[in-house]
Amino acid sequence: MAYQIIAQAKTIAMARALEVALRAYGFHPLEQGEGGLPGMPNLFGPAGVPIQVPEEEVADATVLAEELLKEMAASGP
Repeated sequence: MAYQIIAQAKTIAMARALEVALRAYGFHPLEQGEGGLPGMPNLFGPAGVPIQVPEEEVADATVLAEELLKEMAASGP
């Protein structure tokens, strides 16, 4: 199954919250640590933590992820 990045979360905590929310809405995001090399969690760069979903879910999941990230940013510290 091919996955595609739909968003970048600023922190691992935001990424986990976004993954939980996407799952609650019926999407299937790739969990942190499922990618990369065995025994080595996903590494992320300056853009943040990538949120990935199966290619079939990209269009709908992107809309939801963008809205959720806006809400998280607005209610942040």
